[in-house]
Amino acid sequence: MKKIYSIGLLALLAASCKPTIEPEKPQKGEGTDFTRYVAVGNSLTAGFSDGALYRTGQMNSYPSMLAGQFKMVGGGDFKQPLVPGEYGFPGPKFVLAIHKGLCDTAALLGPVPFTGALDTAGTSQNIYAVEGPFNNMGIPGIRAVDYLIPGYGMVNPFARRMFVSPAGSRPLDEMLILNPTFFSLWIGGNDVLGYATAGGEGGTLPTQKISDVNLFNAAYDSVLTRLKSRGAQGVLLNIPDVTAIPFFTTVPANGLVLDKNNANLLNNAYNSLTHIRFDVGNNYFVIQDATAPAGMRQIKQGEYILLSTPQDSLKCAGWGTRKPIPASYVLTADEVAKIKAATTAFNSIIQIMAKRENLPMVDVNAYLKTIQSGIMYSGVGYNATFVSGGAFSLDGMHLTPRGYALVANKIIEAINNHYGATIPKVDVNKYNGVLFP
Repeated sequence: MKKIYSIGLLALLAASCKPTIEPEKPQKGEGTDFTRYVAVGNSLTAGFSDGALYRTGQMNSYPSMLAGQFKMVGGGDFKQPLVPGEYGFPGPKFVLAIHKGLCDTAALLGPVPFTGALDTAGTSQNIYAVEGPFNNMGIPGIRAVDYLIPGYGMVNPFARRMFVSPAGSRPLDEMLILNPTFFSLWIGGNDVLGYATAGGEGGTLPTQKISDVNLFNAAYDSVLTRLKSRGAQGVLLNIPDVTAIPFFTTVPANGLVLDKNNANLLNNAYNSLTHIRFDVGNNYFVIQDATAPAGMRQIKQGEYILLSTPQDSLKCAGWGTRKPIPASYVLTADEVAKIKAATTAFNSIIQIMAKRENLPMVDVNAYLKTIQSGIMYSGVGYNATFVSGGAFSLDGMHLTPRGYALVANKIIEAINNHYGATIPKVDVNKYNGVLFP
């Protein structure tokens, strides 16, 4: 009995000596002040999702998530230029629904335009006098080179609604109105994305061209220098490889599946063109190419068919088989090479300037490639598969709230590592991915 008592006493003493582990108290880090956080960027910063700007998407923007975490370390209020409702601006958002194609009766589950009540009328009108100034300065469609253009607010309806002086000021001036003490800067994606989504050389508008690297350098330098000029600290994000997102990878180049009969029919139709041939099983679609015989050829691996390609045209109008897919819906190898070269050049500029200003940089380019391969977060898998992957929204380019939460946490990691902060991460899994009917 005495032996049992001694063992029990030793256990009690050991328990009483066990240290109490308390969670680390959030700290803002060295030299940081989150009182006035301003997010500078494009549609990804604005919370654009499912092909439109709508209120819930904005409320779940990554800057809004960051601002919520910054409040734990002295951050102030965070104001966004919210649209009034859920319909979408400038047009309806996409929602997932069961629907029938225009040319067949098969029921499909896929994105369709939202048909609910229009609740965003008048959204293009300026709201600065009533609701401004704003901490979220994410402007859908803006390129880095646009930040130096006076009157930019008159050509971009997203900027027009939130600028104090749409007709006179530059975006460079508007982002400084709140005199930010901390900033995130994620610009440059549209300097190459417009070219890619227009099918490369098929685009004719200035916004559908790859920005000149020297103009990009000058614009990015001007934006960053002005943000730093009043002592603000911040974090930079680089440009993702656009060919790693579902808009470009969902329609497989060899997604044309043929039986023996249809393969023979197509081979007979292209009998005079020996460079186009079909077999039983998976085949490469036929695309326009002005340099190929008869102005057409089969697409190659490493080239891309855009998600914007009308699916009914592929199914029932002979696109990709009897008719070549128009060049404006395709990225050829030469165009892909130009996109990758520009992305590399722009990211090199961002990295050099981050080092020059001693600022942390989030390598979004590398991170989204890991998502493409698939990652696990708190027991939930994420990848870049269209609709089901969880990270990308129904437009195939912008993120879901969960995707934005993943980016927010990479930003917090960069801030914590660089500034010695202990800002808690957001709970990714509490946000929505694609909503199924």
